[in-house]
Amino acid sequence: MLKGFKDFILRGNVVDLAVAVVIGTAFVAIVTAFTTGIVTPILAVFGGDSEMGLGFRLVADKPATFIQIGSIITAAINFIIIAAVLYFILVLPATHAKKRFAKDDEKLSDSEVLIQIRDLLAEGQRGSGGRHEF
Repeated sequence: MLKGFKDFILRGNVVDLAVAVVIGTAFVAIVTAFTTGIVTPILAVFGGDSEMGLGFRLVADKPATFIQIGSIITAAINFIIIAAVLYFILVLPATHAKKRFAKDDEKLSDSEVLIQIRDLLAEGQRGSGGRHEF
């Protein structure tokens, strides 16, 4: 049981995923600081006299009913920036590299795969003297 866990942890995919989560978290902090320091003050210009920023109150006398549109716009800008950077820095280059370095023989049809399986099974029968050991 521990050997299986060790094999799982030491797989390249798990380590890569852990690194991606840490880097992604750090990048989110950078983008949040950017939008909080630059975008939010720009949006506050359009907020009028309200100290709460861009938005409106549902009930005029109750500050708790204030709907903050500025924070929603800031979160949307955060998402777009993060998605664009991930796409153009990670996804697009990885796709191009995969296409460039992929072997042509990896793209086999179903019938070609079945033929290879048949040939491997035939070799296995000849090598074992007709006995099947599982």
